[in-house]
Amino acid sequence: MISARGLARAAVVAAMLLLAAGAAGADTHAPWPTDWNNWSDPALWVTVGNAGNAADTHGAGYGAVSYTYNMGKFEVTAGQYTAFLNAVAATDTYGLYSEYMWSDTYGCKIQRTDTGSGYTYSVASDWANRPVNFVSWGDAARFANWLTKGQPTGAQNASTTEDGSYYLNGAISSEALLAVVRKGPEQGGRYYIPTEDEWYKAAYHKNDGVTANYFDYPTASDSAPSNLLVDPDPGNNANFIQSGYTIGSPYYRTEVGAFENSGSPYGTFDQGGNVWEWNETRPYAYLSYRSLRGGSFYHVGLYQLARNRDIEYPSFEDYDYGFRVSEVPEPATMSLLALGGLGMLVGRRAARR
Repeated sequence: MISARGLARAAVVAAMLLLAAGAAGADTHAPWPTDWNNWSDPALWVTVGNAGNAADTHGAGYGAVSYTYNMGKFEVTAGQYTAFLNAVAATDTYGLYSEYMWSDTYGCKIQRTDTGSGYTYSVASDWANRPVNFVSWGDAARFANWLTKGQPTGAQNASTTEDGSYYLNGAISSEALLAVVRKGPEQGGRYYIPTEDEWYKAAYHKNDGVTANYFDYPTASDSAPSNLLVDPDPGNNANFIQSGYTIGSPYYRTEVGAFENSGSPYGTFDQGGNVWEWNETRPYAYLSYRSLRGGSFYHVGLYQLARNRDIEYPSFEDYDYGFRVSEVPEPATMSLLALGGLGMLVGRRAARR
């Protein structure tokens, strides 16, 4: 089902006329990393195992993934994206920054300053851990390339943003971005925009083996979540419209992991609500779109359902579009990670005896 964004926005306006925004803010969140920009920190990732699981037969037919991979535990934040901009956008050749990030009512408040010798970027601490928005699919692909290249500093070229997991080579139009395909780990790829199957599995699969068992919502539930931000989080909550915003002006988007007991079975947070998340997949060969999933702070909860997606031109940026990243290490590396996880599990079990 393709989301009817115009109808959703009309519903939001009606809801805003009826009720004031927001519930009480939460003081807790899922465990955060000590360094948001250390992408080798396991605190930023969850491992999605059960390689070879079956697709969701009662839903949209997605979710089958033949390999083990890592999924970003959180949406990419404004703070993480600011670090990216400061590394590669002193001269912003391919438009990784949108002025709406700062000027729009719903912007993530990344500010750009022209120093005369190049641009610098900043974001306040109370915005840094909220998801970035006003990013296109192409922006997300360049971020993934930058991670794959080891977070270098320099102009936007093949050594920073234009090659890595995707060969972009200056692609900025929707037509050019639609032609971009993933390079596998054997070709030098590592960090990616999740495919629709990768995203779907991490959000909905019950993490119970190579099964076709999936939840309807990415909060490990078949019941519709609430949008209450309370302390402690009782579970099955997300940031979306339900008789008003979860939180209103100026933030609108919650800090990532704020619903600390509402993760997916694999341990991801906010795959429902907050911002729509770009997927790598081009769902219809005859249409010029990439897919997005998960709904947003501005949409009602039904958009979080497993059967629903949005589609958009890959060059398009919007106030409720963001992304998270996946990681597909080389098979030998993943085997070592799996052994390490097994060792941790054994240690934890021993500690409980």
